[in-house]
Amino acid sequence: MTEHSTTEAAIAQAVTEGKASVPVHPEPLVCKPKQLPAWRIYKIMAEFVDGFSLLKKYGLGATFFGSARHTVGERYYTDAADLAARLSKRGFSIITGGADGIMRAGNEGAFKAGGTSIGLNIKLPMEQKENTFLTDRMTFDHFFTRKVMLAFASEVYVYFPGGFGTMDELFEILTLVQTKKILPVPIVLYGKEFWEPIDLLFKKHLGEKYQAISPDDTRLYQMVDTVDEAFNYIVEKVRC
Repeated sequence: MTEHSTTEAAIAQAVTEGKASVPVHPEPLVCKPKQLPAWRIYKIMAEFVDGFSLLKKYGLGATFFGSARHTVGERYYTDAADLAARLSKRGFSIITGGADGIMRAGNEGAFKAGGTSIGLNIKLPMEQKENTFLTDRMTFDHFFTRKVMLAFASEVYVYFPGGFGTMDELFEILTLVQTKKILPVPIVLYGKEFWEPIDLLFKKHLGEKYQAISPDDTRLYQMVDTVDEAFNYIVEKVRC
């Protein structure tokens, strides 16, 4: 038996065993498990298959990232909803993490404009409820499978103010574009007051002082401050 067929047989066995043994309340995946249960392999594979199946139903996509909290202010919520509505009318499906805050704003704008409003949510210990403005949805157990779907989903990525999760997702897309693992896509940072200190960190600290990134890397994203500016930039740059 070849190495390839041995691998296929092992995967098939894991899927068969795993599908029948998924626990109702699975334990968290530790950093380095001594043994990966068959059900975990099945769940990971199923999330990839179901996620790609969901997203391939739609054409142009715009993914909105931002805080799940309402602490970033009413202005950003209103602007996210407005931008989502305008992009929906332009033919974009609006994709978010499916929960509250900026995610809810993006979905609300798309939903009320009669567009497609997709939520890719995540199961968390502190329950993250999906918002009520979704026309399609999926909930993930694993952050890494969800991030693959979010990276695969769209022709443009819009980042509103947010916390660790938003930063994680921004660095994910920046790294994928920088290393040419995905084609260059517009990366929009909305809200100059919030993003300018981070832009300065990239240019002065990472770039000029430590030369950990190149000058071209700081041109992978575009900062904007109004809905008009964001909308016009996206329509100009998205070529698909």
